[in-house]
Amino acid sequence: MSRDPNRPWWMPIATAAGAAVVRLLGRTWRLEIVGEAGHARGRAPGGKPAIFAFWHARLLPLVFVQRGSGAAVLVSRSRDGELIAGILVRLGFTVARGSSTRGGHEGLMEMLRWGAEGRGLGVTPDGPRGPAEQLTRGLVPRARRRGLPVTRGARAATAAWVLRSWDRFRVPRPFAHVVAGYGEPIAVPAGLDEAGIESWRRRLEDALREHTKAVELRAGEAP
Repeated sequence: MSRDPNRPWWMPIATAAGAAVVRLLGRTWRLEIVGEAGHARGRAPGGKPAIFAFWHARLLPLVFVQRGSGAAVLVSRSRDGELIAGILVRLGFTVARGSSTRGGHEGLMEMLRWGAEGRGLGVTPDGPRGPAEQLTRGLVPRARRRGLPVTRGARAATAAWVLRSWDRFRVPRPFAHVVAGYGEPIAVPAGLDEAGIESWRRRLEDALREHTKAVELRAGEAP
């Protein structure tokens, strides 16, 4: 039997170590949550499921804050995605596999199934390869199709390591003040034509950028 190249023998060890690091690092942060507490579980007011959108660079604090939520997260089918997926499962998330570049349709269908079962859905609308902080077109049809509101999320920290990746991925340093901000859910109307989808794409992108900037200012995050 041939071995999956994306699942080498060391992958379970790496995912266990990665999950442990997230837990240990997160427990050192001075965490401040701004916004509705229910949003941290991928929920809109009334406990209804929502699509939780956040920029890829700010994924790590989100994973710590929302661990154990059971929210469904879309992860690519690459080897890096295999590692991330394993860590997320260990931290109490549900994982759908696919992205804009690999297995996108299958991943989307799986996410929609989880949404139909009442789970919150977590997406990075600029991932997995960017451009950074530019909302891809798929979020609007996804929200419209299931009638799920879009909740904006952002994380910022007083001190962070910034990686040399396409998104300048941020890792808050130990004992940093980390702000987790949740915006009010935005309902995407049904019956949009192509022009309407693009208009709402720009609207959600601007709203997520503005929300992220407000959270950065609250945390005193350096650029």
